[in-house]
Amino acid sequence: MVAGLARRFGDLDIAEEAAAEAFATAVERWPADGVPPKPGAWLTTTAVRKAIDRIRREGKRDDKQREASMLYDDDPPGPAGPIEDERLRLIFTCCHPALAAETRVALTLRLVGGLTVAEIARAFLVQETAMGQRITRAKAKIKAARIPYRVPAAEDLPARVSGVLAVLYLVFNEGYLASGPGTDPVRHDLTAEAIRLARLIRVLLPDDGEAAGLLALMLLTEARRTARVSATGELVTLGEQDRGAWDAALIAEGHRLVRERLATGQPPGRYQVLAAINAVHTSARDVRDTDWRQIAALYDQMVRLDPSPVVALNRAIAVAELDGPEVALAAVDRLAGKLEGYHAFHATRADLLRRLGRGEHARTAYDRAIALTGNTAEAAYLTRRRDQLG
Repeated sequence: MVAGLARRFGDLDIAEEAAAEAFATAVERWPADGVPPKPGAWLTTTAVRKAIDRIRREGKRDDKQREASMLYDDDPPGPAGPIEDERLRLIFTCCHPALAAETRVALTLRLVGGLTVAEIARAFLVQETAMGQRITRAKAKIKAARIPYRVPAAEDLPARVSGVLAVLYLVFNEGYLASGPGTDPVRHDLTAEAIRLARLIRVLLPDDGEAAGLLALMLLTEARRTARVSATGELVTLGEQDRGAWDAALIAEGHRLVRERLATGQPPGRYQVLAAINAVHTSARDVRDTDWRQIAALYDQMVRLDPSPVVALNRAIAVAELDGPEVALAAVDRLAGKLEGYHAFHATRADLLRRLGRGEHARTAYDRAIALTGNTAEAAYLTRRRDQLG
């Protein structure tokens, strides 16, 4: 877009500043007004208008002003670059390396993903006010540093893809277990769009292992979607799902991607390991056939890649199947200071305490998990489990 503006106005400085102002305007307006049907064309048209305004303010370059006025209402979008899909192009553009990794992901989720500040905050396990401040600071940096809206070239994509994958992963997760008030417990619109864009990235960067891993992870998770919520609107856990209702075609595709990545012999990234864990789960025809030892070993690998408390919590669930709920509960309790505001932490504790026969403590943990979850199906499931304690 910048190159196109520079050609039209004969001034690279004006082109870059106009593109940056258009990008900043989008950051301000799109979260409130919604992303326009053709975001790239909207940004190009807005940038043209910003350039015209600047030329007019300068009170000179009369010839260029007349020329620009002719382009005001009929300006075609600039070159698309290597990415044909408009939404994916916008995500790559917004994941600008001048912003911190978490900040660019959060901003892109708000700007392009359509998630609310509250939903993004829950995804990052931070307070809504803190996330709001983070996004506000990102907007201010874009304005102050005049970060231009510039479609990345093909050689720029590898440096930006990790941020783009993180955006798609969080969008998918919000669809998989929707946390917004008044939304469906599973938002197929979000999961389907995340998968669509992940497929495009796979085509763009066929040698990127994490792009393949994320696509496999999404497919193996999406395969279970129709079995995840009961007819009464209650979450159905993995162990209780009707495995005959899983999508066999998606599972086969996901398994194929996992095998392809294993065959390369290259060290896997976090999405590839998570996909492998899901491949083990979806390989078992019955929950009793699950290879928990392999899952625990894969989580050990995940801990080395991502030593976060959420990974440790998920590993403890596998440990419970191998070494019993008492050993797992000790591991979970060590995470208390880090995951106090995370509903899954309390839900896991509640289940382990229930299995240990500690009903009073389990009830307290269920109450805390119910209060923290924003997903209606999960709240219904946790409520039933709590009430079964007697």
